[in-house]
Amino acid sequence: MERIPILQMGDFLLVTIQVDMHDQLALQLQDDLSERISRTSARGVLIDISALDMVDSFIGRMIGMISGLSRIMDAETVLVGMQPAVAITLVELGMTLPGVSTALNVERGMTLLRERTYSQ
Repeated sequence: MERIPILQMGDFLLVTIQVDMHDQLALQLQDDLSERISRTSARGVLIDISALDMVDSFIGRMIGMISGLSRIMDAETVLVGMQPAVAITLVELGMTLPGVSTALNVERGMTLLRERTYSQ
């Protein structure tokens, strides 16, 4: 089974989604990420979706669930790299992704994670 790689960068985990997400892969990512947060005591998770051209309602909900799960495990989550077409689709679907912080790119996302986790 294919998996989305999860890289550790200090106190943060970096997830770069480079393939089209399907339901089973999204569920696997959720499981893998929660296990890695627990094992590493990560303080933040950065999810880069810049390679995705499409996000459906299931994947949108999974991103929200991953963010909520991370928050419960004491890790901030920032979603970066959203393409304009993806943002438009999420709005058209009525999805607001409550609790999911966003940034334009990885650099800004890492800055946001640092500000949020080290100021606590």
